[in-house]
Amino acid sequence: MTIAYPQFNPVALQIGPIAIHWYGLTYLVAFVLFIWLGAKRVQLAQFATRGWLRRDIEDLLFYGVLGVVLGGRLGYVLFYKPGYYGAHPLEIFAVWKGGMSFHGGMLGVFVAIALFARSRGRQFLDATDLIAPCVPLGLASGRIGNFINGELPGRLADPGLPWAMVYPNAGPLPRHPSSLYQFALEGVLLFVLLWIYARKARGLGQVSGAFLVGYGVLRFTAEYFREPDDFLGLLALNLSMGQWLCVPMIIAGVAMWLWGRGRQPRSADGSASQAS
Repeated sequence: MTIAYPQFNPVALQIGPIAIHWYGLTYLVAFVLFIWLGAKRVQLAQFATRGWLRRDIEDLLFYGVLGVVLGGRLGYVLFYKPGYYGAHPLEIFAVWKGGMSFHGGMLGVFVAIALFARSRGRQFLDATDLIAPCVPLGLASGRIGNFINGELPGRLADPGLPWAMVYPNAGPLPRHPSSLYQFALEGVLLFVLLWIYARKARGLGQVSGAFLVGYGVLRFTAEYFREPDDFLGLLALNLSMGQWLCVPMIIAGVAMWLWGRGRQPRSADGSASQAS
């Protein structure tokens, strides 16, 4: 039995001329979750003894938001539509028309964290190890925003699939609710696995490597149910652009995890701490 996509009002609250959109609220939820989970992370012995504080989490969020916005936009321009934006460079700044890339946003976050770490005398991978488990639930919140907005309709589904949906503006045939798949996989499942793994002290970069591998594998899987971008379609080996971008992420994550075995993160004063 096919389910009709529930028509959500994208505006959660209207106060005169001010409209508060559900999508904006999901971002707010993501930020709150990041601060809350980060505050719990800095209380763990392996971070508290190296002088990490709650205010570091707040500063990392600020840097991270800038990285997500700038990197996400540039990533979309370079990975998905380089020809179009090369011919229309001013369109790069038209962010209100949409167009963001997770993989580009992640690279932007890496640059932002590197700047933060350098300014504080911290190791880059120590900072990413601290916050990596705080990210998946924020991603999950964003996928709920995608669903409410009717974005990311999945590939065509078997009409007998109980949760197959007919999306508006996506034709009359039932499709996979791919944003909900991503919510469950790269959001909730990745959070549970990474949060459990990261509670114990690990080698420098190993938690970050586990995040890259986990996200890469789960996003690669979810892409089989997500409709490829119509202007790209499927690429070599019948893989989507999202899947191809996951491949170097997984390789980098495995290399980072192997490199980090036995390496001890150090405090801001340069002293090493114990990792098991």
